[in-house]
Amino acid sequence: MSTPLPLDSVSRLPSPGDNVAIAIRRIDAGETLAFSSGSCAVTHTVLEGHRFAVNPIAVGGELLSWGLPFGRALAPIAPGDYVCNQSMLDALALRRVAGARFPAQPNFVDHLTPYHLDETTFLATDHPPSPTPPSGPPLSDFSVQRSALNVKRSPAPKSFLGYRRPGTRGVGTRNTIVILGTTSRTASFARQLAARLQPLARVHPAIDGIVAIAHTEGGGTGEPNNTLEILRTLGGFIVHPNVAAVIAIDYGVEPITNTRLHAFMREHRYPIDEVPHHFLTLDSGLAAGLADGERIVRAWLPEAAAQRRTSEPLSELRIALQCGGSDAFSGVSGNPLAGAIVHELIQHGGTGVLTETDEAMGAESYLLQNVRDLATARAFMDRIEAFQEKLRWHGLTPESNPSAGNKYRGLYNIALKSLGAVHKKDPRTRIDTVIDYAQPLRDIAEPGFTFMNGPGNDLEGIAGQVGAGCNLILFVTGNGSITNFPFVPTLKITTTTRRHELLIHEMDINAGRYLDGETMSALAAESFGLVIETASGRKTKGEHAGHSQVSLWRNWAQTDTSHLTELRARPAPDGVPLSTLNSQFPALSPQLSASSPPLPSATEHVGLILPTSMCATQIARLAAERLNAKQLGREQGISRFVAFTHTEGCGFGGETMYRLLERTYRGYLTHPNVAAALLLEHGCEKIPNDVMRRQLEAAALPLERYGWASVQLDGGIEKAITKIEAWFSERLSGTSAPPLNAPTSPPPSDLNVQRSALNVKRSTLDLEHSPTPPPDPSTLTLPLTLTLALLTAAPVSAPTATALAQIASATVRAGGSILLPESDPLLGNPIFRTALLGATPPHATLAYGQPLTTPGLHVIATETDHWVENLTGLGGCGAHLALTIVGQHAQQGHPLIPVIQLAEAAERGRLPADDIDDFLTGEVGADIATIESWIAAVARRERVPVANAQGFVDFQLTRGLLGLTT
Repeated sequence: MSTPLPLDSVSRLPSPGDNVAIAIRRIDAGETLAFSSGSCAVTHTVLEGHRFAVNPIAVGGELLSWGLPFGRALAPIAPGDYVCNQSMLDALALRRVAGARFPAQPNFVDHLTPYHLDETTFLATDHPPSPTPPSGPPLSDFSVQRSALNVKRSPAPKSFLGYRRPGTRGVGTRNTIVILGTTSRTASFARQLAARLQPLARVHPAIDGIVAIAHTEGGGTGEPNNTLEILRTLGGFIVHPNVAAVIAIDYGVEPITNTRLHAFMREHRYPIDEVPHHFLTLDSGLAAGLADGERIVRAWLPEAAAQRRTSEPLSELRIALQCGGSDAFSGVSGNPLAGAIVHELIQHGGTGVLTETDEAMGAESYLLQNVRDLATARAFMDRIEAFQEKLRWHGLTPESNPSAGNKYRGLYNIALKSLGAVHKKDPRTRIDTVIDYAQPLRDIAEPGFTFMNGPGNDLEGIAGQVGAGCNLILFVTGNGSITNFPFVPTLKITTTTRRHELLIHEMDINAGRYLDGETMSALAAESFGLVIETASGRKTKGEHAGHSQVSLWRNWAQTDTSHLTELRARPAPDGVPLSTLNSQFPALSPQLSASSPPLPSATEHVGLILPTSMCATQIARLAAERLNAKQLGREQGISRFVAFTHTEGCGFGGETMYRLLERTYRGYLTHPNVAAALLLEHGCEKIPNDVMRRQLEAAALPLERYGWASVQLDGGIEKAITKIEAWFSERLSGTSAPPLNAPTSPPPSDLNVQRSALNVKRSTLDLEHSPTPPPDPSTLTLPLTLTLALLTAAPVSAPTATALAQIASATVRAGGSILLPESDPLLGNPIFRTALLGATPPHATLAYGQPLTTPGLHVIATETDHWVENLTGLGGCGAHLALTIVGQHAQQGHPLIPVIQLAEAAERGRLPADDIDDFLTGEVGADIATIESWIAAVARRERVPVANAQGFVDFQLTRGLLGLTT
């Protein structure tokens, strides 16, 4: 037998009374460790961050970390046994872990003890406890974080250099001009205006940026359930001390409008008069709006550029405590370090804000050990119970929270995740107040430590903290999350030295040094200095990287459990198209007939970078921009590279969302316009690359057709982008696999195979009518007709309903497909519905994002009234292009598929002509000719719809009826 290894050489105990330890490196089966009861071999592979027993645990015994239970033993567990629940074994089964040997059966079940606030024994903390003198227990005893966290109180208050704002707005750490899309409908406009103005920021060094706030909320057709969350957050953004000036943009017809937002801010005494601002309504068209926006912002530049930093007390710092991509060491090194930093700040009169209500479940006893009074404890428990109720509305439990990345890095369940997450509050720090999501911190009588009700989703939680007034963010990450907020600096803290060095260009603070032997007090003091420097203007790694994202606490569909059983029992759509009454309409007109030049099956040939989560989307965007600038693949027929920016893939709950994302991702990977595709994971999301590999294998799609990259595992942003470029270069050089839509041994479910089996006429691409040839014209065969998405944003007249019915009928008769969102009002139009279906009621034939396999008339179960979410689902189903009827204003297009926007004749003179593609006349024959002309010209790339040409496009996945932020 080999010499036994000391426990502290391979593991750490969060607390001395724990009976399981955390491996600090991979321990292979058979390695011998020295336990207090004697030496024995580890029975199975224990990955870094995973746990193994250090003491015997009997059946039914509690498994302890931080001295608190997270599971109960199903079988006797001996020292050296890898401890695992079924959820972890399932997660590991999806991974490709070389040479690993895991147990076949779990040896513990999850244990989340419901917490009861016993008011008879409750003890309030009248004042913060005195600092504990530092001590030096051995590293294997992680009670060191209870005693050696001490940061000596400074003899005199320190200060930072900040922007003192007028009145009650506070002090900014940055000086930023904000372009705010009030709802999702103006998200792309906000991005376009910010991009247009960005050069102005570069010639004014005192301005830290001109940034867009583009989000997903408030743009549906009905009153959202998260109205208060939206209004509080947007109001907080507008008066935030980091904001030098702000312009808010709407159309004036959304559920949440500028008028409504302005009234809310006045009613709730937001200091709006103390910030230069303008509420801009796009009632004169997009081009006029861009010109107006530029004029407004230019007028603010002299005043914004004249702002200067002054010495300000640390009491003006309000730090948001946040974590993402957590691992087993988050609660051991990273979170305690963040807690120690904020504890020191509070000694100087500053404020710390902790959120993530669902990541406090299971750790309530720790948080409530140190709280101001009983009323505060009650308020905290009220938020916990309300969040649990919201989970029940959607058929979820707290276990919906941990992601695949959390589990792979050792967080087996929500109890373990919560026990680590709450250590962002130092044990010496008292909870002073509890507030609602984005409730202004100015409402708090005294500074101190605040708990804000909010979700575990990183971006959504941060938005609430910023809306409340936080002017600096401490973000703890085990896996290496790279999130940043547009106008508040984010300092990222890694939990291990190995991960910090892997992502050295993305991470700011290495808490792993504590695991390596440095004292927490020294690390906290050093990091506190960096906080002050950052607040004074030193740029973070994220600011240098030049990417950021915003997502508000997303709307939820259910407000009780009355429909839960019914929703869960819904049968999945069978993929069989609806039968149509085609005989009453004439055959195709010459525009789209088989005798005219054939329409290609791909309107263009695109290179797709598909981010599997919100944190990878901005890196995908940067990669696509670089590839487009280099014009990679032009000689091989690639017209452009596309990346999707969205806010999903992490921080959601529900099996329905997993299935929705998996099939929608697969739909885009097999989209006929996609000639080459690469999946980019962040590395810690709920659906990482390993999961997608399994999904593609299950669909019989050859994995060699796809590229794979990981922001975290490949070593950060630059290395990931370099890998992406190298893969596409090889792929398009002809030395790799054939194009995705080439018919070389396609899977049985492939659309081309289905159409071939249906004897749909096929032909090679007509290069004369397609400026960009496919990557390999000699092997590529294409069907004659297209898949057309049809959706409306306005009531349609009788002539328009008739024209659309004839277009749909003709398309189906030719062997093509029509895709209609289930929520689209067109399906309720009796002329359209009766003409196509007769008396047959429509029903969903495809799920959201489900790849089309059988041509025909399909209704998509979209479960949303959100325009962009509907469009995103239709693209995943395989739409080549979309035909839309718009009314009150132009709609946003899609980054991959062309979106033709037409309006009724009555809108002429009211709807800006430059914002849409054409007006109808109200005469059925003429309108059919117009529509067919547009479809043919766009399909052959002879015309580009205005939204696509001008960049007014957006992409967002729906949560459906049962998806919920967690």
